[in-house]
Amino acid sequence: MMKNLKLVLVLLTIAVFPYSCMVGPKYSKPEQPKTDSFQFGNKTTDTTANVTTLKWSTIFNDEVLIGLIQKGIQNNYDLKIALARLEQAKANLGIAKADLYPSFQYSGQVNSAQTFLQQTSLTANMSWELDFWGKFRHQNKALQSELLATDEARKVVLSTIVSTIAVSYFELRDFDNQLEITQHTLETRQKAYDIINERFKSGYVAELDKVQIEQQVAIAEANIPLIKRQITALENSISVLIGQVPAPIERGKTNNDLLILSTFPTSVPSALLENRPDVKRTELLYRASNERIGVAQAMRYPSFNIAALAGFVSPTIGDLFTDASYLQNIGAGVSGPLFNFGKNKRRVEVNRQIAEENKLVFQKTYLIAISEVENALQNVAMYKEEWTARNRQIVAAQKNYDLSNARYYNGYVSYLEVLDAQRSLFEAQLSLSQLTQKQLSSMVLLYKALGGGWN
Repeated sequence: MMKNLKLVLVLLTIAVFPYSCMVGPKYSKPEQPKTDSFQFGNKTTDTTANVTTLKWSTIFNDEVLIGLIQKGIQNNYDLKIALARLEQAKANLGIAKADLYPSFQYSGQVNSAQTFLQQTSLTANMSWELDFWGKFRHQNKALQSELLATDEARKVVLSTIVSTIAVSYFELRDFDNQLEITQHTLETRQKAYDIINERFKSGYVAELDKVQIEQQVAIAEANIPLIKRQITALENSISVLIGQVPAPIERGKTNNDLLILSTFPTSVPSALLENRPDVKRTELLYRASNERIGVAQAMRYPSFNIAALAGFVSPTIGDLFTDASYLQNIGAGVSGPLFNFGKNKRRVEVNRQIAEENKLVFQKTYLIAISEVENALQNVAMYKEEWTARNRQIVAAQKNYDLSNARYYNGYVSYLEVLDAQRSLFEAQLSLSQLTQKQLSSMVLLYKALGGGWN
């Protein structure tokens, strides 16, 4: 018994000692391009500020839109899938953690015949592979990083859902506005057609004027079912995003009444490493692959094992629990690769290249993130300027139409001039409606590009 106790103490000492024997590279964050500010950002930005402190619900002033986004967060199936993957990652980490500790098993065997090859037994045994070279610890660190990366992937899905619902809602309200503009234009053209048709019947105008306005009435009529189809398709897309069967979507404020926080703290490009979940995810995946190099390197060295067994073994059931039937044993073993034609060495090289690939993906993702912010900043600024110009165009087009209409009914110009002025006004109104939607959407996309606080 004393010998067994001494052996156990020796083996436990060996088990504790090797925590300074970990093999494998230490992680270091890859270098990124150095830049102090965004090209189109505020040059005097507070570098300590970022949009993670701004919750998404604070940037909208439409309770209906906020309600739709909340439904999406609760019911969207892509987000539920991401959460299921997160739970899988947690379970895998729990499995890996168990490898650091001994495993215990039990077994039993009952035979009625004394001459049977296997005797009646009831035993318990323990086996433990010592993590001498850090194989299990590297594996745990890799899975921890992958768990965090999976959570960042969930945040990517979440940010995509919130931004997509918001942009889709702005597009839906834009189509609503386009439908209203088209219906009003149709009504105006229909009234003009009725007047010109009566004047044609009375012989005051040529048939050409009647045919021209009739054509414009048909164009407006044809646009209405087109816009309605687009509205239905967009409503169905939003329904899928919020996890419900296709149905009409509740409306709130129009795009002209909607307000979005117009300024976001843009911080510095390096803050994207801390703010954007896609950037953090790729870095964590690189960290995980770096740990797996250590796993592959540890597999090139011997593994040390401790095994113990205790129980009862007897030829007959009646004598199973007697002192003579009691059995115990403890031992240690070592095993390792001897010669396998460079297989283990190649395994290390494969993991090194996987880590290098993930490192390059991380660096590329960071550059894409900067590019997206630059594009979003530029869009926000340019859409404001374009909206101002388009609004002036509307005012001028309306005045041109009114003057052309008056000149026609006083006999100074042909109806072709009126049609041209009316068509310009109609197109300008539709362009301003679309531009208002793009301006709202650009603010949401800027918030997303900066890594806004979607949680």
